[in-house]
Amino acid sequence: MNIDKNDIVELIDAALAADYTRVRRAGGRIAQALSASDAETAKAIKSIIRKRGVPLKSSGYSEALPVDAKSRLPLIEEQPTPATPVFLNRENAATYASFLEDVRNVDMLVAKGLSTRLSMLISGPPGTGKTLLAGHIANQLSRPLYVVRLDAVVSSLLGDTSKNIRHVFEYTPTRNAVLFLDEMDAVAKVRDDQHELGELKRVVNTVIQALDAIDDHAIVIGATNHPQLLDPAIWRRFPYKMDMGLPDEDLRSELWKYFLDEGDNSIASGLAQLSDGLSGADIQNLAHAARRISILDSRPVSFANLAWATLQNRKGVRALPDRAETTTEQRRELAATLSQANLSGASAAKLLGVSRQAVSGYLRSE
Repeated sequence: MNIDKNDIVELIDAALAADYTRVRRAGGRIAQALSASDAETAKAIKSIIRKRGVPLKSSGYSEALPVDAKSRLPLIEEQPTPATPVFLNRENAATYASFLEDVRNVDMLVAKGLSTRLSMLISGPPGTGKTLLAGHIANQLSRPLYVVRLDAVVSSLLGDTSKNIRHVFEYTPTRNAVLFLDEMDAVAKVRDDQHELGELKRVVNTVIQALDAIDDHAIVIGATNHPQLLDPAIWRRFPYKMDMGLPDEDLRSELWKYFLDEGDNSIASGLAQLSDGLSGADIQNLAHAARRISILDSRPVSFANLAWATLQNRKGVRALPDRAETTTEQRRELAATLSQANLSGASAAKLLGVSRQAVSGYLRSE
């Protein structure tokens, strides 16, 4: 455990000043320092930080965030420190590490004439961890994460949209923050789209100009579910790119282990086989649903029920684990699916909660 004493001093000073933003940042750094040696305490601190902002705000402190001139809605909001780890494949983990290293050494790079935009564009389907990754980048750099609120930025008066975008890009560097633009295709769509109005195309030009003018030390992270819709000029403004596709088998196995709090490799391997095509968010929802039933019913997690719900989701049927035990027909279909994925009979038996002989019987009848 290596907690920086300056963070403890900062936490106390910020608490006495009723400064919620500083409390959350210092608490986040302390939780990060504790995460390796005392994961439970770190998790508890992060949970408190996420839930207890209201008392400080009600005491009179509030940060002056930029707002839309007409609606008075905030253009950005600060996101709390993420409580869930981010899971990356080898290629994305390398990009993530390289980006953090470049940010931490930006002054050295600028001095050598190697300055570059500290901008990363993350693409991928919903539920793959784009927002979570942005939160971890901000946390690793001990910076606040400001998320652009598109409902406020994109004004019904189109001329105001460009003004709002400029305001956001001018404000964020002054706070030493990470700026996160989710759903970038809403303000950076390809400009040869014949269905878009001319004013919306000028919004894209505003985004490009803002990215070009931003300070060398400013960090901008963009995310999109529809990379094919982005204007090519936007892609060129983001030197770091990451495709957060659906998790591969190894990542799915790690996700199941974490969200189930289950260290059995055979269980995780079987569920990883069944969850091909599901996102990390899908796996989290299924695992937590199974654990909730286990806790409320005071019984072990039914992996067979979880496996059946997972298989249904893979088929496109949105389902959560049931309390009722799986039927013989359901176990037979699960056994056949796992066999086709080359999962061993012993692992299939453990997942389904039956004997190896029962699994063999299911396969013979199938």
